[in-house]
Amino acid sequence: MSKTILTNVRTFALGVDLTSQSNKVELSAEIEDKDTTNYASVGWNECIGGLGSAEISAEGQWEAGDPTKVDDSSWAQLGGVGPWSISANNSASVGDLVYFTSALRSSYTLFDAVGEVAPWSGSIKSSWPLVRGQFAHPPGTARTSTGTGTGLNVGALLTGKRMYAALHVLSATGTTPSITARVESSADNTFAAPTTRLTFAAATAAGGQALRTDGTAITDAWWRIAWTISGTTPSFLFAATLGIR
Repeated sequence: MSKTILTNVRTFALGVDLTSQSNKVELSAEIEDKDTTNYASVGWNECIGGLGSAEISAEGQWEAGDPTKVDDSSWAQLGGVGPWSISANNSASVGDLVYFTSALRSSYTLFDAVGEVAPWSGSIKSSWPLVRGQFAHPPGTARTSTGTGTGLNVGALLTGKRMYAALHVLSATGTTPSITARVESSADNTFAAPTTRLTFAAATAAGGQALRTDGTAITDAWWRIAWTISGTTPSFLFAATLGIR
């Protein structure tokens, strides 16, 4: 990516797209520095990394009235943990850069002085690492039947590394609609004999889930999202992200 003017940061919070209701989003990640200076440090401080943390701060224009609005979703999420995915790529196309984590919605602030556009702001504290990854499914493509997404060369997993995945189901319509998404890997881009690495719980309404592998080494370098859909005239909009940490 070249230098970027922030005109459309895509923000997905569990099952809600907050893009049209936010005008500022900040991400931060840090590792505690723990002092290990000793008499053999030859006059210099020595540090090792301690616990890591990440935080998302966001704000925008307040709206309420249905589950897709920031007020309804914030009250439902406050004190809960779920996936957040944020990207400076307007389209959120497959392969676009995204940062995501599973996080606690820790604060929610709203309203201001008379005459002002009603604002909101909130803070989100990480429960998992902040992952730098890619979109594996775009938010604007409706799915009405079982299928598979585009393969991505995300890379193999060394021992101790994990594949992280977030699923944001943004809408579900039809009679008894259900979608069960999964993460598959393959040795090459043909996915001739894919292996299921993670399976999300079946979703029947808007919401978000996050999963990760157990740290076991995986030699497959290619990854994709696949899904099974059932119901009568079902249709789903969802975004999915993948990344190694």
